[in-house]
Amino acid sequence: MAKIQIGISACLLGHEVRYNGGHKRSAFCSQELSQHFEFIPYCPEVAAGLGIPRKPIRLVARNAAIEAEESNNPDQVVTHLLKEAGDHFIAEHSHRMSGYIFMNKSPSCGIDRVKVYHPNGHPDGTNRGVFSNQVIEHLPHLPVEEAGRLNDPLLREQFITQVMQYHDWKTEIEPHLSKSGLIAFHTKQKYLLLSHSPKHYQDLGHLIADLRQDDLSSIATKYITLFMQALRIPATRKKHTNVLMHIQGYLKDVMTVGESQELTQLIGHYHQGIVPLIVPLTLIKHYIKQRGGISEFIKLQTYLQPHPFELGLRNRL
Repeated sequence: MAKIQIGISACLLGHEVRYNGGHKRSAFCSQELSQHFEFIPYCPEVAAGLGIPRKPIRLVARNAAIEAEESNNPDQVVTHLLKEAGDHFIAEHSHRMSGYIFMNKSPSCGIDRVKVYHPNGHPDGTNRGVFSNQVIEHLPHLPVEEAGRLNDPLLREQFITQVMQYHDWKTEIEPHLSKSGLIAFHTKQKYLLLSHSPKHYQDLGHLIADLRQDDLSSIATKYITLFMQALRIPATRKKHTNVLMHIQGYLKDVMTVGESQELTQLIGHYHQGIVPLIVPLTLIKHYIKQRGGISEFIKLQTYLQPHPFELGLRNRL
């Protein structure tokens, strides 16, 4: 099968495209993620023709707008060049991307906390980079993250979960939109949704409950908007515990009393932070695989394996 494609700041793969001719290679992206995903490397500053090496740029608040300018050279405004390059990239690649990893703090690629300056050089808060802002505004459902934040196990797992489910939507639901397909997608995502946002779980359930309330295309747009919003809400230990207990309820008839007590104990240990999420989940998946008479609803749940097992993303949750 073709690998899922993710856009990425080229410097994070070791490409020597930074203003000083260097790079910011990410071992996690270039070594681990590259085994499971195909990257679309891009540097908007190089694509805009700024060259390598080049004068560094910064964001400047000027005339009620934020411009990208060469540092210490206000006459060299490059905002329009970055936006033109960004428009070209989005037009060419948006249909095949299921996520984007940006270089943090970059005036072109940072998602958050990019420094903005007054024309006199004094700090003036923070903003998004020029290119990253384009991507987020044009592709509001696209999962995005900064490379630095992927060092956090919770954020790392959350981002990859978003990428996998968004790819599923783009390839399985969006091209062949139907009521049955939308219902099937929602059914398998129920416990994943519950682990992130019980409110969105309820709201999306109500949306799916009456597919006659609006035309299917409008409902699908509302659905994916709420769905991706839900996955951006962190899945906490408390919410995971709740989901594990729900799943355990479906297994009670295929486990002995001793097995049920063991699983209850492991779920409790996870809730207390003694063992990682993978421990009770492994036992649950063992029973689902080995025992008959288990509900198909549970077997289909994305929550059980929302991303490649080999990445080990739940080993540290």
